[in-house]
Amino acid sequence: MFAREIESAQSWLATPSHVGVEETVAGAVQWLKLLVETLGACIIAIGICIAAYQFISALVPPRVKSFNRIRLTLARYLALALEFQLGADILSTAIAPSWDQIGKLGAIAIIRTALNFFLTREMRDESESKELAVTASGPGEKE
Repeated sequence: MFAREIESAQSWLATPSHVGVEETVAGAVQWLKLLVETLGACIIAIGICIAAYQFISALVPPRVKSFNRIRLTLARYLALALEFQLGADILSTAIAPSWDQIGKLGAIAIIRTALNFFLTREMRDESESKELAVTASGPGEKE
């Protein structure tokens, strides 16, 4: 009888790894990572489709002097997708990361953050130059 009480007490004091909680959480994080990566890929696909449609529309009949608007449309989607992909990478190292995984995450984070920075800066510069062009030429004219 005393042995059963000790066994019962041990089951209450069991570590998460003995109960299976760690595996459940790790599995849930892996599914969440896959979902976030898939969402990022879908955002890229949507951006490509929209930019391709704008590109084809601008070609037939030819009526665009500059394709900057189309480039910036795609850049916005890529910048958003980069944020999701970085989030997925962070999730992948959330469960017991190794130093190798942390190093890879650091390199990926630096690259994706730099890409996002330059995309955002280019979008901001383009919108500022567009505002200056509209102000200089008058409000009724378009690109």
